[in-house]
Amino acid sequence: MGLKIAISGKGGVGKTTLTGLLAHHYAKRGRRVLAIDADPSPCLGPALGFSESALLDLLPISEMAELIAERTGSDPRAGSGGMFKLNPRVSDIPERFSANLGNIRLLLLGAVQQGGSGCICPASTLLRQLVRHMLLERDEVVLLDLYAGVEHLGRGTAEAVDVMLAVAEPTNRSMRTVRQVQVLARDIGIEKLLLVGNKAAGAEDRAFFEGAAANMPLAGCLEMSPAAMAADRSGAPLYELSPELAREVASIAEAIERLARSGEPA
Repeated sequence: MGLKIAISGKGGVGKTTLTGLLAHHYAKRGRRVLAIDADPSPCLGPALGFSESALLDLLPISEMAELIAERTGSDPRAGSGGMFKLNPRVSDIPERFSANLGNIRLLLLGAVQQGGSGCICPASTLLRQLVRHMLLERDEVVLLDLYAGVEHLGRGTAEAVDVMLAVAEPTNRSMRTVRQVQVLARDIGIEKLLLVGNKAAGAEDRAFFEGAAANMPLAGCLEMSPAAMAADRSGAPLYELSPELAREVASIAEAIERLARSGEPA
């Protein structure tokens, strides 16, 4: 029953929208879902339908200085140059520091704000160990909403990703980012990649995505929908407001599971 999916792409293309739709698709089918928001400005919670009160006390793990110091044995006063554990205990974190909505559990990772993407510091060490645990040792559907790259993944951990989705708008600029994601993903060992087109406004946009599928198999397209604005204003999950998008994401989920099982997108 375990399925590990990473979602990446250029900022603003709809990674969070797709993550929310997939979470509800799997939850409606009785599967437990762990949705992970790795954006420094988290917005997955509202997209999933969590209320403001449910998210009020939910903090990104990267901002929990006391937890980071406790688990890594680091001294906050020493900065990144002090001694700390490289394999901190993390197995209880998803349950203790997440919010629940039915079959969906939401965890905020946040981002490390110091030292660059390759920094070795207590916060980055804890986050990487946590991602490794969630991808390697848990048996639910794990959806990792990445921040426009693969910075939370490393060699070894990335091998546990069953499928990576690259989300794009029908623009050449968006597709350039998809190609960058493809190179970065393969550099760390992810070979199973699928393109998901978003904000398609008709046959011309769908043809654009189909033309781009020569380099990466196309899992499907999500139409531009007025229900997205209604969902944002009402706080209701988009999945419940748009039967059309629910059908489209079901088709995308089928492509994901085919690729995860057989290694072939169709």
